[in-house]
Amino acid sequence: MSGETDLSTILSKMQPVLNEGDYVFVSVDHSYPLDISFVHGTFKEKEGTTLILKREKADDLGLKYAYVASCITLNIHSALEAVGFTAAISNTLANNGISCNVVAAFYHDHIFVDKQDANDAMEVLLGLMNLYNQKK
Repeated sequence: MSGETDLSTILSKMQPVLNEGDYVFVSVDHSYPLDISFVHGTFKEKEGTTLILKREKADDLGLKYAYVASCITLNIHSALEAVGFTAAISNTLANNGISCNVVAAFYHDHIFVDKQDANDAMEVLLGLMNLYNQKK
């Protein structure tokens, strides 16, 4: 199933949802025994493997982190080749003083924002979605 490529459609139907819990980014050695059942996301870099996981699990495993985030899922199946979606989201949040880390997965995009900015980020994203709904 192919995702949506039209930017206006994606922005008007993105339906952001604030997920429960606190998320952290950690880096582990490539030889770390990885159990993907507790990992929200991974990315292999030359310095190590980045894991995105719930803070409680990182604490249980004794993994160090410096950034505690909330995860907002954008519930539209955007195509990986869609042009401008990440830029529209990150620029809108940046214009409102909110830093974000975007992870594009197969079906949805996931926006990680500082835990303290989660509610403000939701308001900004809902406002952006409503703006695009008014344009239709």
